[in-house]
Amino acid sequence: MNETTVCVVGNVATQPVFRETAAGASARFRLAVTQRFWDREKNAWRDGHTNFFTVWANRALAANVQASVSLGEPLMVRGRLKVRSEQRDGQSWTGADIEATAIGHDLARGTAAFRRTLRGDQGADQTADQTADQVSGRSSGAPARPEPNWETEPAEPTGEAPEVAEAGQAHEAVSQRPEPAMAM
Repeated sequence: MNETTVCVVGNVATQPVFRETAAGASARFRLAVTQRFWDREKNAWRDGHTNFFTVWANRALAANVQASVSLGEPLMVRGRLKVRSEQRDGQSWTGADIEATAIGHDLARGTAAFRRTLRGDQGADQTADQTADQVSGRSSGAPARPEPNWETEPAEPTGEAPEVAEAGQAHEAVSQRPEPAMAM
């Protein structure tokens, strides 16, 4: 299938609008994407042209947009680009829409806290309980996956010279460190 897939980085220009329809949840908002460039003459960054995209999210992504995205936040949006032209009141209008497949906060400009959503087979009352648990810091009772151990284990001291012992310990620690499991 020939589609134009884009990844854009910009700021939320309008408050997201969420709708629950017979076909499922839908959300939309406008994203402002401004070109920035280095002006050598003024020795400073300058803003260029701003493009506005209407971002559309559906189903679970729409619900997560409603819970996570606010006006003015920096986002990265990946999806299918659709350019539409229409005639209104005798004038020709062109707009660019992105049917989003992924949306996330731009961590180069701030921080975010990720919270997993429950799958659709669990009740809405459990979703409210999980949200309350996450806010209060309690566990929701779901089996937690252990964090991988990224630290190297301290090696046993040997009778070797300090330089040799440290080099040997580093090699042993790297070769004995268990690799984290990869989920596929």
